[in-house]
Amino acid sequence: MDEINRWADIDENLLKEISKRFHAYDDYIQLRLVCKGWSLKLPKIPNGNKIPWLLLPDETVKNHSYEDEEIYHLMQLAAADDETLDICALEERDIYHVMLPEMQSYNKFIRGSGHGWFIVQSISDGTMQMLNPFTNRRSYLPPVSAFPDIIDYQPDNHGDEYTLWDFRDIRSTMERDLVHRRHVYKVIINSSPEHDIENFMAVVIFGPNRRLAFYKPGNMRWVEFPTRDKWFDDVIFFQEKIYAINNYGQLYEFDTKTRAGLKGGIHETRPPSKIFLSPLRHKYLIGCPSGSLLMLVRHIEKKGKEFETSKFDIYELKRNRKKWSTLDNLGNYILVIGFNSSVQIPVPYLSKGNQIWFTDNLSLYYGPVAQDIGIFDLDHGSFHRVLLAVKFLCPPVWLLP
Repeated sequence: MDEINRWADIDENLLKEISKRFHAYDDYIQLRLVCKGWSLKLPKIPNGNKIPWLLLPDETVKNHSYEDEEIYHLMQLAAADDETLDICALEERDIYHVMLPEMQSYNKFIRGSGHGWFIVQSISDGTMQMLNPFTNRRSYLPPVSAFPDIIDYQPDNHGDEYTLWDFRDIRSTMERDLVHRRHVYKVIINSSPEHDIENFMAVVIFGPNRRLAFYKPGNMRWVEFPTRDKWFDDVIFFQEKIYAINNYGQLYEFDTKTRAGLKGGIHETRPPSKIFLSPLRHKYLIGCPSGSLLMLVRHIEKKGKEFETSKFDIYELKRNRKKWSTLDNLGNYILVIGFNSSVQIPVPYLSKGNQIWFTDNLSLYYGPVAQDIGIFDLDHGSFHRVLLAVKFLCPPVWLLP
């Protein structure tokens, strides 16, 4: 008993330092279960571990035959508070796939993730909520009917529930499910909605023309950015500002700390001269600890009815510079892209850096299809594709704890 008590009374700072060596969440849960004292000292969500999880819709997981692939194994773990955490830890090159009960319904899909939360939208009623899969906490965002281009929503007017400005900026009517499936392209958040609620902010790329809007606590509707420019591919929070990139490779910068509200527009840096302009050349933005911005250009090819990534180009905009330069090595970092907030993370504990981990966020599907998911190795210019045999109704999404 004295031996057990000594472990229970371990210095809290030392215990937290030990916990940083547990990079898989299932191992971290086991650490918290050693004794009651450790479960109280360690948070449910690990602070120092940043291995990406790949979230799979529950119905997709259940329809997949695990016996066909030995790398898959199904685990069920109990949390310290006696809640049950069902996870599908399909380990393949340090990718952890999570099975979530909240995604059992064909009525929901994910349109963003960040800071341990992901954004779920309902097809039937257009509601949008933030969900933390580790704590099961929830917080709501304004629904689809509260976007700036929505003129009116009459749920009982079957077939023409929405009156809105269409892609030509002409007043039109549209069927409910079609709007709910297509109107939200991507949502990002600047922090956990449970922390610093006064400064919390969400940004969405929305509508047929992919414009920008934001939400702050207390707002009843999404507020459009001070630009009506279109065709944005990605948006990020970085160094207390918002940066966005459109399909032409044009960078935008917005200040969130002005008294008059959001200010900004087109950045003085012009697009790279050799950048490809096409819906099949998707752009992502990533902020780096050095203060640089990265623009990732994803080249897509259509193969039959499906789309597949064929290559990536990386451009870097260094701090206080006004011109993009090409980058061919990420060093001991990986880029993680998809419906998640695009990020760069260090990988000293993984076997290899200089990689891009990607999921499919380029198309809106109406039935189960194979999607473009995998790892691109910049050293060898090679792809390692995962879950090729699985067809998804809801696109998988990366989640960083």
